[in-house]
Amino acid sequence: MISEQLTEIYQLLIERFGGQDWWPGQSRIEIIVGAILTQNTNWTNVEKAIANLKSADLLDAEKLHHLDSEKMAALIRPAGYYNIKTKRLKNFLIWLFEKYDGQLSSLENLSTACLREELLAINGIGKETADSILLYAFEREVFVVDTYTARIAIRHGLINSEADYEQLSELFQSNLQQDAKLFNEFHALLVQVGKNFCKPKPNCSDCPLNDLPHNLNVEQF
Repeated sequence: MISEQLTEIYQLLIERFGGQDWWPGQSRIEIIVGAILTQNTNWTNVEKAIANLKSADLLDAEKLHHLDSEKMAALIRPAGYYNIKTKRLKNFLIWLFEKYDGQLSSLENLSTACLREELLAINGIGKETADSILLYAFEREVFVVDTYTARIAIRHGLINSEADYEQLSELFQSNLQQDAKLFNEFHALLVQVGKNFCKPKPNCSDCPLNDLPHNLNVEQF
């Protein structure tokens, strides 16, 4: 039943929005930097920060690792919370260089569970960020959960409002074909409908999911 509901939601969203071609990024390190910088800000601001790093020819793991923290903070300033995000990015890079000699390719040999555990052990890397890195940078079959995903799933009765991150992720992973490209596309589509329609104050009238059963009288996100 849930799998059928998810399939219907996916079809309605792909028909409305088309393919999303996520994650914006030309390299693994760019995707990872973006995943860390996008915490608590919008993507437009992250793009400005990444553009600064590109202009300075610093969007490279080794260059970022050796980059002075103050200079890094100045370059990523548009992403907000730049001092905190500098520490988080540095923490990731320290882990990468101390344990894997700075080689992102070395992470390919790790199981998804092991890599996720190691990412979550890095100070400042939470579940959504870790899963974004797994899915978008390494094409692992992990479903990323965010506020949009939770709000849509709960309002459409797919799960109860007390569900935590792991339960929400499992909802999608256990009821969809195990396909990283599908997980990628579905999450991007949920972000689109969440940003444009399924807001804290919803705009249901033109939402592509409006004809599906839903309940707005649930906990707001």
